[in-house]
Amino acid sequence: MTGLTHFDKNGKARMVDVSEKPFAAREAVARGFVSMKKSTLRLIREGGIAKGDVLGVARVAGIMAAKKTAELIPMCHPLSIASVTIDFAIDTKRSGIQIDSRVRVTGQTGVEMEALTAVSAAALTIYDMCKSADRGMIISDIMLVEKKGGKSGVFRR
Repeated sequence: MTGLTHFDKNGKARMVDVSEKPFAAREAVARGFVSMKKSTLRLIREGGIAKGDVLGVARVAGIMAAKKTAELIPMCHPLSIASVTIDFAIDTKRSGIQIDSRVRVTGQTGVEMEALTAVSAAALTIYDMCKSADRGMIISDIMLVEKKGGKSGVFRR
């Protein structure tokens, strides 16, 4: 562990200088979960939520959020993202929806924050679109699952 990189020698916050780093293919996968009532999950599956296609809108929200991460997280670099995918798995046993995001870039810094932001925005969109049916939903377990590329190599949870 090399310590925290977002502080200068005087302890002031800074954006890390990546200008000398080589361009490399980088990829990150993040995951999260939204727990809900069985009746809410059924409404989503059957297209019965009044606001429309919950998972379709949440997918677009996740993609947009990945692209806007540098505007939301202060020390993130703006990136030219090559690919963002958002996938959903309905889990009837746990009564909820698992969200997976995969973000790819060829650049000088990783895309972990973009993948995590994508999952977060998708989860918040599910909540927003379904809150009239279920204000007790829980957004949880947002985590980095995998990261590839760059100097630090591969991470797998």
